[in-house]
Amino acid sequence: MEFRPCIDIHNGKVKQIVGSTLKDEGDSASENFVSQAGSEFYASLYRKNGLKGGHIILLNGKDSPFYEATREEARKALQAYPGGMQIGGGVNADNASGYIKDGATHVIVTSYLFEGKVLSRDKMVALRNAVGKEHVVFDLSCKKSESGYRIMTNRWQTETDEYVTLELLKELEVYCDEFLIHAVDVEGKASGIETELVKLLGEYTGNKVTYAGGIHCMEDLKLLKEYGNNRVHATIGSALDLFGGTLPFEEIVAFCND
Repeated sequence: MEFRPCIDIHNGKVKQIVGSTLKDEGDSASENFVSQAGSEFYASLYRKNGLKGGHIILLNGKDSPFYEATREEARKALQAYPGGMQIGGGVNADNASGYIKDGATHVIVTSYLFEGKVLSRDKMVALRNAVGKEHVVFDLSCKKSESGYRIMTNRWQTETDEYVTLELLKELEVYCDEFLIHAVDVEGKASGIETELVKLLGEYTGNKVTYAGGIHCMEDLKLLKEYGNNRVHATIGSALDLFGGTLPFEEIVAFCND
């Protein structure tokens, strides 16, 4: 299990938010933490600790008046750690190569993959052709429902007709290099992991998978390692001491490196 650090950027600032509260209207969200440091501070720290595969997420839509400020903050992180981080938020086949040229190892894509509420294989092929499978991460963030874990798009605001299943992961792995999966119901709440989802991901043996959502103590991390069969990587936001939480960054790095 690897520790995959994060830099979430909203309204031009590094933040930790409650994922389910993010709204385009008024660019609002319930905030757990707003950093006084810029994104380059965190990227440099991750670089110093040799942490690769972390993700930078742009949380503003392209029509937001804050979008350019958020994009500029993201570029600062890429410049501070070229070849060390992934980036997502508004990525498509047309702009993906620009982020790779800016220093991202991978682009993270969700909403672009969909036509309405269903996945578009044509768009997956277009993205793969644009930057290569080895530079693509599919973000299949999801909410629990009666029918399973429903994939959410548009920064977790829009339900789709697709669900995270072993069969879907196996089908999609030919188009991408990794999967990033936020458990939207617990994202930003530091209330414990979504164990049922982690168990499902632990059964998958294809591409690398990173899980986000609810990790707030060492016991959660141990459960993730156990239920994920030591194959599911971890990202931690609000609970980390870097973002105002109580989990020591150094302790997490040491645990995941063990």
